[in-house]
Amino acid sequence: MVLSSFSSFIILYLLNFTLPLDQTRIKVMAKTKTAYFCQNCGAQYAKWVGQCTSCKEWNTVVEEVIQKEDKKDWKTPNNTLKKVAIPLRVNEISTEKELRLNTYDLEFNRVLGGGLVPGALILLGGEPGVGKSTLLLQIALKLPYKTLYVSGEESQKQIKMRADRIHPNSETCFILTETKTQNIFKQIEATTPDIVVIDSIQTLHSDYIESAAGSISQIRECTTELIKFAKETNTPVILIGHITKDGSIAGPKILEHMVDTVLQFEGDRNYVYRILRSLKNRFGSTAELGIYEMQGSGLREVNNPSEILISKTDEELSGTAIASTVEGMRPLMIEIQALVSTAVYGTPQRSATGYNAKRLNMLLAVLEKRAGFKLAAKDVFLNVTGGISVDDPAIDLAVIAAILSSNEDIPLEKGVCFAAEVGLAGEIRPVQRIDQRILEAEKLGFNTIYVSKNNKITIKKTGITIMLATKIEDVVSGLFG
Repeated sequence: MVLSSFSSFIILYLLNFTLPLDQTRIKVMAKTKTAYFCQNCGAQYAKWVGQCTSCKEWNTVVEEVIQKEDKKDWKTPNNTLKKVAIPLRVNEISTEKELRLNTYDLEFNRVLGGGLVPGALILLGGEPGVGKSTLLLQIALKLPYKTLYVSGEESQKQIKMRADRIHPNSETCFILTETKTQNIFKQIEATTPDIVVIDSIQTLHSDYIESAAGSISQIRECTTELIKFAKETNTPVILIGHITKDGSIAGPKILEHMVDTVLQFEGDRNYVYRILRSLKNRFGSTAELGIYEMQGSGLREVNNPSEILISKTDEELSGTAIASTVEGMRPLMIEIQALVSTAVYGTPQRSATGYNAKRLNMLLAVLEKRAGFKLAAKDVFLNVTGGISVDDPAIDLAVIAAILSSNEDIPLEKGVCFAAEVGLAGEIRPVQRIDQRILEAEKLGFNTIYVSKNNKITIKKTGITIMLATKIEDVVSGLFG
């Protein structure tokens, strides 16, 4: 048996020199090139590993096929028009035509920085069921521009059922249910939309990549094709992205670097309010905040967030204080709730919701050391109402006032609010944009505001009493006598 195999090999070897080349050439299939990617962070490896060295997650590295095929343009071969980029001086570049497109949604415009920039690629992420598709469908239905809403998760009839609840009489919104990018671009050429919405990027797949939809390679390739389309045609593209269990955008980490703007739509299912934040924005600020209220007919814009962040009750309760904070260009009045009780177990608990727990421990240490309040053996719970998270140091004084009010079980007077930072020495430190905070408090009916004595207040006439303080003792004596 071995001898016959060896003889066959010798015969084939000899034939290779005697027969013509065109008869002896054996076509050998090119080896399929594969790589290994981490599904959590997108790191690439040459071979399989059990733990990703980048994000330290286990069993997230999978093998994917890389197709090294010459990629065609996103356009059809009959309509390919290549533009050669040439360098220009900075003063020669005109920005007059780069006008932002109004989305007719004040909250969405505020977070974007004034509207949609032509050619921008926007990525909207959020938990399942928070209302991402509802928000973009609502915007697409109200826009006067021609909009193409591409869905890879729902049928046209399902989208129509939601559209009937939001805005049924829309003549400029086109619905397409497709997941193949080549087919999507054919419909884009046929309809020539002004805005394109993709729901979602994880459902798309391209013919140039052989891996499954939602994989690292597919997400990266589909996003690259959409970026090329957006930049060449100056058409804004909005992508909806799924998030992982730790709250980050699913797919490769480079996805967030490829797009121009990354928005986060967040909210608790137990609350009707949703918050739109900007994590990255090349055309505006990342400090802006948009607030919506989920209703049966869609998402309602909340132009006055203080109406949802302050409890409306006539009964005076201890442990509550009102702080004046600023999110981007918008001043907000938020309610701080604190509960101080005797520790049942040996170790006192320190819990904060919507506030930095380490900063809470620092403020408790300041109260213990500088103001003489014995809180080391007591449980302290802190909550920012409305389900939002605040990292503005200007709410420090309100946090201390709420804690002292709960500790003494004495409610604060109505109409009192706070806007100041507390230092480690117990001093009341100034905060920025104090004039806006004071005017917002006055507009909402507050009659007294505690601020730092070192703040430079330029308001000449105001109907609110401004209490200037330098140390915590000044605030304690003013509140509790």
